[in-house]
Amino acid sequence: MSLTASVESRPALRAHRLPPDGLHEGPRELRRLAPGQPDRPYTLFDVTPLGPLIGAEIGGVDLTRPLTPAVREELDRALLEWKVLFFRGQHPGSAEQRAFARNWGELETNPLLAAGDDPEVARFDRSAAPSFENVWHTDVTFRERPALGAVLHLREVPPYGGDTMWADMAAAYDNLPPEVKARLEGARAVHDFVPGFARFTPEERLIAFQDRFPPVEHPVVRTHPATGRRMLFVNTSFTTRIVGWDQEESDRMLRLLFQQAHVPEYQVRFTWRAGDVAFWDNRATQHYAVNDYAPHRRVAERVAVAGDRPY
Repeated sequence: MSLTASVESRPALRAHRLPPDGLHEGPRELRRLAPGQPDRPYTLFDVTPLGPLIGAEIGGVDLTRPLTPAVREELDRALLEWKVLFFRGQHPGSAEQRAFARNWGELETNPLLAAGDDPEVARFDRSAAPSFENVWHTDVTFRERPALGAVLHLREVPPYGGDTMWADMAAAYDNLPPEVKARLEGARAVHDFVPGFARFTPEERLIAFQDRFPPVEHPVVRTHPATGRRMLFVNTSFTTRIVGWDQEESDRMLRLLFQQAHVPEYQVRFTWRAGDVAFWDNRATQHYAVNDYAPHRRVAERVAVAGDRPY
């Protein structure tokens, strides 16, 4: 048999392809800290990581008591490094929850949400209203200055389900293909509260607030003001289009970017117990409230810290 015949008789791999805009398997860069940032120990409380990238339980801090300046400073570093902090069994009252959040700035309210006993505390009572927030999103990006962060206290938990998940949007950006990063350089997107709230809010209530909350523009990729890290800043609830792109091109890119929060390597999932508190960096994360506990009751109260203008 000739060499040519032998080569020609070998089986050939059939033609194959995958859609270009999907998520595909392979190594992913999981970088918790900003480049050049040292991984320093914590000395004033215990930190138990829930994964290599995002989420840590904090032990030895009582949220019902004022923080010392040193503890506040170290908690701030932990927040920047882990993006979401969990405190077990705290049971703070509304005044204590607000006092803790005020260590990071002025508080803001969202008039589209129900209030608790305190007007600065939003209440999510899922026995009295249909469940929502079970989509990946960043809070109030429809504001010119979206919230810096939020403090969520679970007052009542169902017998099963009702977890919350967070995703690290710096990791989501880090792992984009280079050609996508180049395409997004300088891009801005429109954020609007109407699409996110229209699914569960009467139209007349939306009309009453649309002048107060007109559509705003933010960078598609924002820079964290404290760490300098670049992060995806678009989300399914509020981002409607990329400025200057035709709608089909914008929709295709946003679908790709929305998918990035769905990667498990970028996520942490927290199972609540009554009295637990979570504090997250709203600039750096998206979150998802898992809706799998009907017909049981789940009651949470949230305080939001006012933020700055994304750049």
